Amino acid sequence: MRRHRNVKIVATLGPASEDYDTIRALHEAGADVFRLNMSHGEHESIREKHRIIRQIEKDLNSPIAILADLQGPKLRVGTFAANEVDLEAGASFRLDLDEAEGDVSRVCLPHPEIFAALREGASLLVNDGKIRLRVTSCGADHANCEVMVGGTISNRKGVNVPDVELPLAALSEKDRKDLEFVCELGVDWLALSFVQRPEDVEEARELARGRAAILSKIEKPSAVTRFASILAASDGIMVARGDLGVELPVQNVPPIQKRLVRACRAAAKPVIVATQMLESMITAPVPTRAEVSDVATAIYEGADAIMLSAESAAGSYPIEAVTTMDNVAREVESDPTYTQIIEASRTATRTTVADGIVAAAREIAETTDIKAICCFTQSGTTALLTARERPRVPIIAMTSVMGTARRLALTWGVNTVMTEELSRFKAAVINAARAARAQGYATTLDQIVVTAGVPFNVPGTTNILRVAPCQESLIYATDPG
Repeated sequence: MRRHRNVKIVATLGPASEDYDTIRALHEAGADVFRLNMSHGEHESIREKHRIIRQIEKDLNSPIAILADLQGPKLRVGTFAANEVDLEAGASFRLDLDEAEGDVSRVCLPHPEIFAALREGASLLVNDGKIRLRVTSCGADHANCEVMVGGTISNRKGVNVPDVELPLAALSEKDRKDLEFVCELGVDWLALSFVQRPEDVEEARELARGRAAILSKIEKPSAVTRFASILAASDGIMVARGDLGVELPVQNVPPIQKRLVRACRAAAKPVIVATQMLESMITAPVPTRAEVSDVATAIYEGADAIMLSAESAAGSYPIEAVTTMDNVAREVESDPTYTQIIEASRTATRTTVADGIVAAAREIAETTDIKAICCFTQSGTTALLTARERPRVPIIAMTSVMGTARRLALTWGVNTVMTEELSRFKAAVINAARAARAQGYATTLDQIVVTAGVPFNVPGTTNILRVAPCQESLIYATDPG
């Protein structure tokens, strides 16, 4: 299904979007990737959503990426005798391992690993940062705190510890079970929560065993600090601004977002900007102007994808939310300023033959009357490198591997077309010309750029570029071999 934009849209599925008709309508409205939130829903519910997506993919002959978002370890306080208490600023409050119900002076925090990492002066944030505590003293089984920002604290509210790196694995026991389930099911991407170090990513990769690509969610200050090594270990990145905005001062998030997006582009790895993008559309049919500006900013920065969470999973207007994102993306990408910004932020990474080939393809396409760049790819790497160039013309990724086609649905500007395995470059050029015409990118009077690797069907061998006519008789005439 051809999109008239380059940035991709990720839509989360949930109670508001779990039947065939709604999911199909979301895809037709513009959703390229569907996110399955493993924090909600039983395995059978996830299985059914997966089945519906694959049926829609078959019915529309349109590769769709499925992203399973693992929950990660959840740090929560225990319960209160009165279900909730009010904490006043300046008061003392104790967190400990005592399982007795809490009161205005203390509550259980059943996570000894937190106490092992805490130090005097560290901050503890409760209920998405609405309550802020400062540790005045601590031990192996407790932390005495001063209430810096008070408020109501109730049963099992979440706790964030922004100042220290916690000795916690990114994968809980639940995550391990969920990971195996969705990999066997056949998802394309795994979103890994609570990433603090590259070793967290490597652990998930070992468990996935190549069955899904690994996307790291950047939601911890330690992940920002170690971002270069986490990016190197990951196949993609999600800038999870919600949790980042809890654990860091909110004014820090926009520049971090910009830096992470640029680093991902330089590494030729897809990046999603996520959280609260059209939050008001959970209950309203139109977004606020500030939300539209936020979505537009992510697109101007060059993000590969923008994501809807509750808007499409539990909101009253899921299809309208996707349509709004699609409309904003088209408008932004038609702005001449967008092209100027994207091209000004292009980095010159030229270390391999493939880098040189895709750079040359982009330069030729932009200096002559070329309608599309068609790249043959087995693993998807050539398409990723081409997308890094952010060419002004469409990118058509030709592949015989369905898994590659699906994963590339997350990548900026890439339109995937399935093709049979090929052994000769002339056959590749003919297939590329047919695909360009069939998808409406070119006519028989136009030219395209074709890149491929010889020998064929060997990942990482991109080494050939040709400017080719889209008329098959001319292809035969100029290349009779």
